[in-house]
Amino acid sequence: MREEVTIQFTKIHDDAQVPTQGSQLAAGWDLRSIEETVVFKETSARVKTGIKIAIPVGYEGQIRARSSLGAKGLILPNAPGTIDADYRGELMVLLTWIGEGDSYTIPKGERIAQLVISQIPKVSFFEVSESDLGNTTRGEGGFGSTGRF
Repeated sequence: MREEVTIQFTKIHDDAQVPTQGSQLAAGWDLRSIEETVVFKETSARVKTGIKIAIPVGYEGQIRARSSLGAKGLILPNAPGTIDADYRGELMVLLTWIGEGDSYTIPKGERIAQLVISQIPKVSFFEVSESDLGNTTRGEGGFGSTGRF
């Protein structure tokens, strides 16, 4: 059984829409643009959703790309974006155009990203010596060190 989390929200624009799931078991809630926005080649634009939310303490919101837009060349440059529990501003989605052509026009009302709510554990950092971190097979290998296939 899944825990139910309630997210309070408010519309700050007449054209704002409640986040919706694409299917009953979808992990993300679709966010929509409230205005037409042009994203120029290799630049980023903040796309407004017209909503503010209150994420409960102990959770975060992750803004993730919609695969259909990514396939066209409209990507999130900071994917996933993080919405902290203490943020109360408008949800905006940062999108970058890397596809064909000089620009991409996002129509008003288009589903532009997904909002995923994730639980965040309470974490403490405890400083130790490097040898206390322990050894692993991977060691210091990063950036592709585990192979491609």
